[in-house]
Amino acid sequence: MGYSIGQVAEKLNLPSSTIRYYDKEGLLPFIQRKNSGVRVFSESDLGMLAIIECLKNTGMPIKDIKQFSIWCAQGDATLQERYDMFLERKRIVEEQMAELERSMKTIEHKCRYYKAALEAGTESIHKQAVTKK
Repeated sequence: MGYSIGQVAEKLNLPSSTIRYYDKEGLLPFIQRKNSGVRVFSESDLGMLAIIECLKNTGMPIKDIKQFSIWCAQGDATLQERYDMFLERKRIVEEQMAELERSMKTIEHKCRYYKAALEAGTESIHKQAVTKK
């Protein structure tokens, strides 16, 4: 079964313009077209679009995602490159998660800080706690 760009956009919750942009940037070299030029997406195309979105959401540059798409089109000869790319992406995402965790700890501290200040009606309670130490 083939899907139209509108159906794909709805299924993946992506704007049609984003899918067209990916196609224009060469990220979707595998997409079939009707004689009229209309794109027809397969189930495997939907899977590839989901991977492209995943990579984009991790901050991977479009040029690197394009390279990944090229490697996919080249088949088994590029399995190592694709594996290495995902290992690197995993390392980057782990670093991002660690940074987000540090940020969350700061935010949680500030939530406690301002909750206590609101309950006391003043921020000066924190200054008093510091001078008592």
